[in-house]
Amino acid sequence: MKTQFHRTRRAVIGALAGAALLAAAPATFAQTWPTKPVRILIGAPPGGTADIVARLLADGLQKDWGQPVIVEAKPGAAGMIAMADFLGQPADGHTLFVSVNALVTEIPHVVKVKFDPFKDVKPLADLARSGLVFVANPSLPAKNVAEVVSYAKAHAGKVSYASYSLGTISHTMGLELNKAAGIDLNHVPYRGSPPALQDVMGGHVQLMFDGPATSIPMIKGGKLKALAVSGPKRNPALPEVPTFAEQGYPMLDETAWMGLWIKPDVPADVQARIRQSTLKVMAQPAVQARLAEFGNDVGSGASPEDLAKSLKRDYDKQGATLRALGINPQDLGG
Repeated sequence: MKTQFHRTRRAVIGALAGAALLAAAPATFAQTWPTKPVRILIGAPPGGTADIVARLLADGLQKDWGQPVIVEAKPGAAGMIAMADFLGQPADGHTLFVSVNALVTEIPHVVKVKFDPFKDVKPLADLARSGLVFVANPSLPAKNVAEVVSYAKAHAGKVSYASYSLGTISHTMGLELNKAAGIDLNHVPYRGSPPALQDVMGGHVQLMFDGPATSIPMIKGGKLKALAVSGPKRNPALPEVPTFAEQGYPMLDETAWMGLWIKPDVPADVQARIRQSTLKVMAQPAVQARLAEFGNDVGSGASPEDLAKSLKRDYDKQGATLRALGINPQDLGG
C-alpha cells in the first residue's frame, strides 16, 4: 500500500512538473522567437500603399528582432494569391500579412474566398489610416466634384473611373457618386493602385478613387489632379483639397486602414511580442513622419479585439451598401 502511495505521489508530481514545463514552453519560445527570417506578404503590387507600409514596418522589425524581415508582393485575385500562401504556412508567426481592412470587410462580399474572414485571420494591429483621394487626369476639364458631375452628364456613358480592386471602397465610392449625382461613370477594375494610376495618367481612364500613399506623389508631380478627399477632415498632405462632405456629398465619407494580420492559432505570447514590436516601430517619429508624407495617419493602437469588432461592423455596412446599390457578387465576377 505504501509503495503504491509513493508511486501515485511520484506520478502526480511528475504530471504537475510536466504541466509546468508545458506552461513555460510558450514563454521560452517567445523569448527565442524568431528563429529564422520573417516574411511579410502583401496581396498588391510593389509601390502601392501596402508595400510602402509593409517596408516601413519590416525595416523597424528587422532592427528589433535581429532577423531578416522580407516583404513579398503577391498581387492578383483581389489579394487571394497572397492569402493562400499565408494560410498555407505554419502557425509559428514567421509569416505575417499586411493588407487593407477590405481583406475582411469588402472582398468577401464580391469574391468567392476560400477562407473564413472572421476565423482564419486575425487583425493584430492597424498600422496606418486614411481616407481616399478622388483624382483625375490633368486634361479632364473639371476642378471639383460638381464639375465632374456636370462633365459626366454632358458626356453620358463616356467617362470612366478606375478602382484598385473589385468590391472595395475604391469601387463602391464611384457607384455611390453615380447614385447620388444621377450620373453613369463606368467602372474599370485593376489589380492594385499602380497599374490603375498608370492608365489614369495615360488618359485611358479619366478618374480614380485612390489611397493617398500612391496618388499624392503623382499629384505633387503634376501628373494627376486632386478633386476631393474622403474622411471626416481634409488630408494634411493635401490641405487645399476639400472633402466630399464640404462639396455636398457626405455619403462619400469613407476611410480605410492598413493592418498587420496573423493566423489566430499562433502562440499567444508570440502574437504579443509581434504586436509589441509593431507598435514600437509605428510609434517612431521618423515612421510617423514618413506616413504623413503620403497622407496617412498612424494606426489607432486599438486592441485586436476592438479591431475585430470594427471589422464586423464595416463588413455589415459594406454588404448593406452593395445591396442598396443593387449589386451582387455575380455582377462583379465573384
